[in-house]
Amino acid sequence: MLAATGLVSTSASAQSGGSPEGDTPATCERVGCIDVVAVDGLIDSIEADFIIDTLASARAADGVVGVVLQFDSGGVAVDAERINQVAAAIAGADVPVSVWIGPSGSSTLGGAVELVQVADSSGISPGSRIGDAGAQVLDPAEFGELLTGPAAVARTQVLSGQAAVDAGVVDRFSPTVGDHIVNLDGVRTETRTEDGQRRQVPITIVRFSKLPLFVQLFHTVASPSVAYLLLAIGLGLLLFEFFTAGVGVAGVVGAMCLVLGAYGTAELPRNGWALAAMVLGVLGCAIDVQTGIPRAWTVIGMSAFTVGSVFVFTEFRPTWIALIVGIVGMAIVMFSGMPAMVRTRFATPTIGREQMVGELGTAIEGVEPEGTVQVLGGLWRARTNRATPIPAGEPVRVVGIDGLVLEVEPETGGAIDYREMRTRRRAAAADDGSTA
Repeated sequence: MLAATGLVSTSASAQSGGSPEGDTPATCERVGCIDVVAVDGLIDSIEADFIIDTLASARAADGVVGVVLQFDSGGVAVDAERINQVAAAIAGADVPVSVWIGPSGSSTLGGAVELVQVADSSGISPGSRIGDAGAQVLDPAEFGELLTGPAAVARTQVLSGQAAVDAGVVDRFSPTVGDHIVNLDGVRTETRTEDGQRRQVPITIVRFSKLPLFVQLFHTVASPSVAYLLLAIGLGLLLFEFFTAGVGVAGVVGAMCLVLGAYGTAELPRNGWALAAMVLGVLGCAIDVQTGIPRAWTVIGMSAFTVGSVFVFTEFRPTWIALIVGIVGMAIVMFSGMPAMVRTRFATPTIGREQMVGELGTAIEGVEPEGTVQVLGGLWRARTNRATPIPAGEPVRVVGIDGLVLEVEPETGGAIDYREMRTRRRAAAADDGSTA
């Protein structure tokens, strides 16, 4: 499993300079421990594993008196079977499990709302929200009917703070996690004066845990906006690397972005056809990139990429900012950046390129009707100026230039022998000079 539990211990008693029994160090066996587990972002497979593993390791025999799941989640990205397993871990934990939605500004939406309902208790901070649960996902046979009566409003609406308490969606209004903890059963507290005010603080040791840094990276990648941008950047950089004909920094970074983006996309509900549209859209743009001039394929490709971007995820869409950055950025690259790069790359061979008309070369691959030829020691994209295909290895003659694409024909059997054409042009020029 990617998820692993690493708890960092802090003690209110230790911070205040002592324990309730003199200078004896506070331990979980003596004063108990509360584990506060941060659940941030969509509940994907990583967060699901993390919650289940943490609850499995919380044993009353080890002095743990409870677990607080600190929620700030936009919903559930795993299937119904997996979220039922998470709910079963909460309901069947060896110690009481409470959910606190905070700090201020946090949200608990979608399927995550039902996890709050199966916990032993819950609280919400000012400015935080809960709701938009939708149809019940958890098995009614195991967990019963959730969000009934006044709380049913949370199925379709999002409630804030005290309104969520009044509707019975959460149990209490708790401005801070400390306020929430001191109201939990089994937590030992004492009254102290802090900043001139008397307040209750926990003697029970409070331990905070969150995903390890490396695992947090993969969890972050599985958010819609990040996954989408990584896909767009990866596709763009790999296309750039293809036209620079090497394996450099852009290729390595692009491959890494594409792998991470693919992982994040696989973790989220998605439309396969939209993902294919994004990839095919970039490949469509590549057809025009090789000519150095944006044309119909660039328009078609960007249209496909845009449609794919909007519909790639089904339930959790990227933010509009992420979509604008991805689509506009790709458009700038395809309409301006890549063609300019290709023109710059071939700038030296194109000096005086009009003189190439009539030059002979060799078809490196079949020109049927497009392919690659070698002329004057350089490789060029080429197309035949008529229906006759030119097999690989056959000699060709340049009959015209369109942007960075050579128009060619077979050396023999062409419509016009350009050696004869040049002779006629010289004769015509000489006649004009003598007449003058």
